[in-house]
Amino acid sequence: MIVIALAVVLLAAPIAGARQDPALRVLSFNVHAGIGADGTFDLARTAEAIRATGADVVGLQEVDVHWSARSGYADEARELARLTGLRVYFAPIYDLEPERGHEQRRRYGVAVLSRHPIVAAANHSLTRLSTVEPDPVPELAPGFAEVVVSVRGEPVHVYTTHLDHRPDPAVRAAQVREMVAVLDRAPPGTRQVLTGDLNAEPDAPELAPLFARVTDAWRAAPGTGEGHTHPAPEPTSRIDYVTFSGPLRATHASVPATEASDHRPVLVELTEPA
Repeated sequence: MIVIALAVVLLAAPIAGARQDPALRVLSFNVHAGIGADGTFDLARTAEAIRATGADVVGLQEVDVHWSARSGYADEARELARLTGLRVYFAPIYDLEPERGHEQRRRYGVAVLSRHPIVAAANHSLTRLSTVEPDPVPELAPGFAEVVVSVRGEPVHVYTTHLDHRPDPAVRAAQVREMVAVLDRAPPGTRQVLTGDLNAEPDAPELAPLFARVTDAWRAAPGTGEGHTHPAPEPTSRIDYVTFSGPLRATHASVPATEASDHRPVLVELTEPA
């Protein structure tokens, strides 16, 4: 059973024109709190980069909700939903007291945008090493989002994650084990799509248990290139992913050219097997 925890879900946002073809277009995008490669905060530019892909489902990382002056204390989850015309689920990693002079709690985390109805959602915990606490130690914290979307009447479980960025892979390795355990809770044959900034190249040893459980869409889709996403102006590393399991196949993958963030997004088309 999936429950809603520490999250914001908007189910009644105006939905952009429905796509009639059978493909599910999935985007993974670390939006860098709406701050582009030029260092300028421009959430409208972020939204336009998302809209331009025609994505049906979007996994977002580094989303601010009333977080700080860097993003104008905006509720980026709600605002991106409004600007793209998609539904949204926001799963905070951090949920802190308001800054002095402000009333809203400071939140930062991941989100899922969806053209399709969101029928359930959860915010799972992973081992994390805090980036806001002094002298942090690894401990469980939320921020691994799962939503169930209804795609033409069929449930698809969509996850988005942001793994530890440090050179030492120990925390990432723990996070991978915990993500796989969450994925394994779904019944066999469930359509699952996992998006995220994994902060590691595909051959990193700590990612091996994940890729034993899910398919890397970039490697599965025909005719793809290197898939580099970071840094956005001239990408040299592949650390952003769309993966899947269950009765799905990847028919196309691309890295849209944009500098609306310090990462470029990954766009994948998924369909049922022929």
